[in-house]
Amino acid sequence: MMPRTKPEIMSPAGNWTTLHAAMQAGADAIYFGLRGFNMRDNADNFRPSELPRIARTCHGAGVRAYLALNTIIYEHEVRPVRRILEAAVAAGIDAVIGWDMAVIQTATALGLPVFLSTQMSVSNSASLAAFHRAFGIRRFVLARECTLAQIRGMRRKLGTLLGAAAAQIEIEVFAHGAMCVSISGRCFLSESSVGKSANRGQCTQPCRRPYQITGSEGEVAFRMGDQYLLSPQDLCTLPFLEQVLAAGVNSLKLEGRGRAPEYVSTVTAAYRRAVDFHFDNRHRPGFKAEFQALKETLMSGLEGVYHRGLASGFYLGAPLDQWSGAPNSQAATKKLHVGEVVKFYRKAGAVELRVCDTEFAIGDELLIQGPTTGVVRVCVNSIQIDHQPMPHARRGQSVAVQLNTPVRPGDRVYRVTSRRQ
Repeated sequence: MMPRTKPEIMSPAGNWTTLHAAMQAGADAIYFGLRGFNMRDNADNFRPSELPRIARTCHGAGVRAYLALNTIIYEHEVRPVRRILEAAVAAGIDAVIGWDMAVIQTATALGLPVFLSTQMSVSNSASLAAFHRAFGIRRFVLARECTLAQIRGMRRKLGTLLGAAAAQIEIEVFAHGAMCVSISGRCFLSESSVGKSANRGQCTQPCRRPYQITGSEGEVAFRMGDQYLLSPQDLCTLPFLEQVLAAGVNSLKLEGRGRAPEYVSTVTAAYRRAVDFHFDNRHRPGFKAEFQALKETLMSGLEGVYHRGLASGFYLGAPLDQWSGAPNSQAATKKLHVGEVVKFYRKAGAVELRVCDTEFAIGDELLIQGPTTGVVRVCVNSIQIDHQPMPHARRGQSVAVQLNTPVRPGDRVYRVTSRRQ
């Protein structure tokens, strides 16, 4: 049931910095949203006028570009949505991710491929076949509550339902990132409590808070233990990635359009390396032990960026105990703002940095991030001021640090440190 080719690594882009970071880390495809029609309204997001640039940038790097248009659409938005889809076709965007019928019908009429969003909760082969026959949809982002056994069963049944056309069906699954207490995402808790709809990308995440039970007369209150019982841990399929691949999936989707560039870079690179190693070496003697060692190494990197705890979701069965133990990130590291890039010296292999906030020293790790640069990691092995070596870079100083990777003036600089410090 394993696909004959490697599954696509699809990475999130909430802005230009994360878009470049994802491409640099090895993504096969980028998915992004536009302001106003976006399930990640808190991200920077893109303007419709940027669609041609997005397509040129991605296609120039051999990367596919997918527009996420998977919010619910109200009556007064039908015409604007059509204009957006027409602009996407003109720009050369590869597909649109949606589930509202206004999006599906319009995109289909325009000849723009539709990837059916997880918001549609497709969870059986009959639904896959019906949408394929009615609208020609070939890719389905399955409901998040599907187990690997159920996905394998769908793959087997499709041959009976669609015959030779079953080979055209692509299954996309979430592989890593945040999970919603309402699973496939149709949550109304934020809408009902503060008027901000999760189905419009505006969720205020009331599920991520601690709660207590209070008696009807207000006479007693009980705190709901140490865990956040409405706040699921983050999904991570890396520990059992070989089982996901064996289920016959065609695309591994990484969640995170609202997360930081270093998160996108680290997660994309980890899944890229794991998938490549699996497909390139799975028939060699000793592969299982080597793959297990690689996964353990990659997991240490994933634990260093934002997460609420890492869990298996529904893939291996109901996640009855996979709830967050803390309100925010449980990453092992954090980043502290240092300053910005002043100038990059290509011939000298150095960068001039202006230190505005956090100081750093030789041996520290820096992150440099920018809308064209993406994410560049630097282990500081020298610091100079006016060609004189220095052990530290102090606030208010402009210093030179060795670096051969191009960065740009104005790029932001951070120091990576342990969260325990």
